[in-house]
Amino acid sequence: MKKNQINPSDMKNNRRSFIKDSILQTAGIGLMGSVPTFAAGQPIREMKATGKKQTRFAKGRIKFAVIGMNHGHIYGMANAVKEGGGEMKYFFAKEAELNQAFAKRYPEAKQARSEEEILNDPEVKLVLSAGIPKDRAPLGIRVMKAGKDYMADKPGITTLEQLAEARKVQKETGRIFSIMYSERLGNKATVKASELVYSGAIGRVIQTVGLGPHRMRPESRPDWFFDMEQVGGIITDIASHQFDQFLHFTNSTEAQVLASQVGNFNHKEHAGFEDFGDAMVRGNKGSGYVRVDWFTPDGLDTWGDGRLTVIGTEGFIELRKYTNLATDKGGNNLYLVNQKETIYMNCDDVDLPYGTQIVDDVLNRTETAMTQDHCFLAMELALIAEKNAVQIA
Repeated sequence: MKKNQINPSDMKNNRRSFIKDSILQTAGIGLMGSVPTFAAGQPIREMKATGKKQTRFAKGRIKFAVIGMNHGHIYGMANAVKEGGGEMKYFFAKEAELNQAFAKRYPEAKQARSEEEILNDPEVKLVLSAGIPKDRAPLGIRVMKAGKDYMADKPGITTLEQLAEARKVQKETGRIFSIMYSERLGNKATVKASELVYSGAIGRVIQTVGLGPHRMRPESRPDWFFDMEQVGGIITDIASHQFDQFLHFTNSTEAQVLASQVGNFNHKEHAGFEDFGDAMVRGNKGSGYVRVDWFTPDGLDTWGDGRLTVIGTEGFIELRKYTNLATDKGGNNLYLVNQKETIYMNCDDVDLPYGTQIVDDVLNRTETAMTQDHCFLAMELALIAEKNAVQIA
């Protein structure tokens, strides 16, 4: 080796030592939990993530009601509004068994005699619904016409015709039509990722990759689940989550679907059913890829290994939302890789702001939970991708 020439092996070892020493110094200010390493020796900085603490409100900021409880998401929706200071006054479902189950969970609320009793009560400011998907937008339109705000489970809309009518009535009434895209709004790792991305932690976002696998268990599903007219199709239903995240993390306000496909690979006994779908999308601030399916195997410890990767010019973030394979970490996992290091964040202690934000928006006529344009555009992309999807199986 020539004099003064640096040995590449020494450079590599020195770089590793510098990074490790820097991380150990960081431990002195309490951010460091441990320093596990990859097989190649690259250290990972571990930390407990925190975020903005949400104010805990006493009930009574607004009164709200629930109409339609066909999907279990309604419980998370109701709890979010309660945490934001909402007081549940009524609930109503056409199905007696759903009313019974709901009454046990929320004994403080009254079972309404009809939908009309709720819509005609001036005290009720917000109506929540997780009814059969095709019924959600028509209900929301009736709610807005009654002078109340509306919060639906995803998909809040199942056809482009419903979307056009919802947009029209929302503009005429000035009421809120919100959809709780829970893979973002109800997941602590995703809330933390939003904070990091918007603070510039990975530079300018150029792409998102959203994966939404789900477990089927057909014996537990109602008949309407297998009817694509009732649910809108797999992309409309599940992938509305991924389109919401694509718009949010790329900060896109305009977008187009480039390609999409759906298939029924393994459930031919249900004619017309879709168990797989994916799509490519391009926005005015970034691009995205979406994949959803009903193929989570029973060997997994949860209903789906939902993941999101946000790729930036200065690094990337990967979220392992509900499980972390071959570890004991559970859910709410965030990995951030930048030009200097790899960081793992456990996000169990991050607060979820959506419930407080939606109550604030009802009271103040603001758009802090999400803009109305964003809410509708996420559904529009899912609906267009579904409508134009190539059938591949």
